[in-house]
Amino acid sequence: QVQLVESGGGLVQAGGSLRLSCVASGGDFSQYTLAWFRQAPGKEREFVAAAPWWSTTSPYYSDAVKGRFTASRDNAKSTVSLQMTGLKPEDTANYYCAASYRTMGGVQYASLYNSWGQGTQVTVSS
Repeated sequence: QVQLVESGGGLVQAGGSLRLSCVASGGDFSQYTLAWFRQAPGKEREFVAAAPWWSTTSPYYSDAVKGRFTASRDNAKSTVSLQMTGLKPEDTANYYCAASYRTMGGVQYASLYNSWGQGTQVTVSS
């Protein structure tokens, strides 16, 4: 089971950009689907993006972030990143990195992931 550590959160004005990173250790990174979820106070955890283990060029995105966020993975560095642009106040949440071993679909479901980072806070001011 991999261990995950996120970084890169912070406070940004609406329309700004942030880049989150998640470094993994303790497993064969290339065999894991890596995903980003977020959770705002009083709300359910929701899927943001996923970089599947079977493809480094075809990430998945939620409709809420498609066209604004870009997920990428670097297997050589055991890192997955989330470039966030055009940030909106509704993007404010704690962002979590998650890993699932050789997941074959359903990447948007949190229940498929058994490794989670501690989260990094993103706050977008209006």
